[in-house]
Amino acid sequence: MRNLIRILAVITLLAACSSKPENVTMTDELPAIYPDYIGVTIPAGIAPLDFNMMDEAVDCIDVTVRGSEGGELHCNGAWAKFGIDDWHALTEQNKGGKLTLTVCARKDGKWTQYKDFEIYVSRERLDDWGLTYRRIKPGYEVGGDIGIYQRDLHTFEEYPILTETAVPGRCMNCHTANRTNPALFTTQIRGEGGGTLIQRDGKQTWLNTKTDATKAAGSYAYWHPSGDYCAYATNSVHQAFFVGTGQRIEVYHRFSDIMVLDTRTNELLLTPLLQTEDLEIFPAFSADGNTLYYSTSKPCRVPAEYEKVKCSLCAISFDAKTGKFGERADTLLNGEEADKSFTLARPSYDGRWLMYCQSSRSNFPVAQTDADLCLMNLETGETRVLDEVNSPQTESYHNWSENSRWFVFGSKREDGMYMRLYLAAIDAQGNISKPFLLPQRNPRKFYQEMMDSYNCPDFTKEKVEFDAHEAYRQVFEDKRVQVRVRQ
Repeated sequence: MRNLIRILAVITLLAACSSKPENVTMTDELPAIYPDYIGVTIPAGIAPLDFNMMDEAVDCIDVTVRGSEGGELHCNGAWAKFGIDDWHALTEQNKGGKLTLTVCARKDGKWTQYKDFEIYVSRERLDDWGLTYRRIKPGYEVGGDIGIYQRDLHTFEEYPILTETAVPGRCMNCHTANRTNPALFTTQIRGEGGGTLIQRDGKQTWLNTKTDATKAAGSYAYWHPSGDYCAYATNSVHQAFFVGTGQRIEVYHRFSDIMVLDTRTNELLLTPLLQTEDLEIFPAFSADGNTLYYSTSKPCRVPAEYEKVKCSLCAISFDAKTGKFGERADTLLNGEEADKSFTLARPSYDGRWLMYCQSSRSNFPVAQTDADLCLMNLETGETRVLDEVNSPQTESYHNWSENSRWFVFGSKREDGMYMRLYLAAIDAQGNISKPFLLPQRNPRKFYQEMMDSYNCPDFTKEKVEFDAHEAYRQVFEDKRVQVRVRQ
């Protein structure tokens, strides 16, 4: 009997949410939709941009999508739900054009038709298969089913790569592929039984990167484009909590150096210029591999003097043939002079741009409300704040697509707590489109029920193949290849 009642309830709900608009009232207002996809630019073949009405009292919406180069879609229901194949065909047909959406919504039995809006379809491809990212509850404690996942950008499918259920009691650190190539992959397990993973063509090698010459194991990794080297910061991460203020937490480091691992020989390459009393952090190789970018700040008494942490953005040359660093480090942006902190440098793979975070302080921008994304033209040295994508809340954790025409970043713009993933397009002149939230089926329901925060997103041109059972065996077997320092 209960099952029959449930079936009848579902049938009634479906019938209620599939009626055609009638006696429609027209308005010049744009529809208030979630996510805000009005005026965004998307790649052809992206997952459908499903959306809900912001007004939860709306019980049915009717949407028609027309392409400027032809084609039409229609949907009617509790939210705008588009078929994946139909959406792909329509966006492919309209590359370089636009989609015009007509939205009607029913509330209290009355229909309203809103002003049409556009979604633009870029000519630039996004051929990367998907995204990798870490999902973590924003509770500031170790544990809580932390996991590294991957998402097919062209559908809504998500797959676990390595989660705490696979390696119980362990915390997964930042995960990094080489220029979106998942054949080269690194991550780190923190704490007891920790280690650094280098996966090459499916083979896992777990390393102990702590030596007498380094203060800690590696983190905040970045690959050299050749795949022969991987740069890491070696540091200690701490948290301090505020009481009675609008800010929740300050994350800080008591020390931080940078080292480069030769992944062919398991040797560490060190230079005194990256192992000073200052705190060197967030290494990133240039597109040609000849330069290593990083941030550095003067030591101070943290957490008491947390407001004094001002990171400069620096660069040092690197010779991949010899594994040698340059004899001097150049300061590109001086944090103390600007009274700012410049962190998380990420060069585009075409060598044109350097995207980075700017905040009032700190070498951990994801914890800073005022963290914004900025862009440097590597040909001219000119910089600008990316007002097109920034919000009053945190923007951070950005990375480039393989063709450098798209980027992903994390933002806490919705509530100041949970970091969500946004994508945006950038053209050859550096013009950037309005960012759009990572599409989900029934997005309001998905994001309201998602209790994890996204961080460390990156594009991957193919699906990551990873043996979690082998990772479990090696993590708990606790056998590590000991790296050594090259003399």
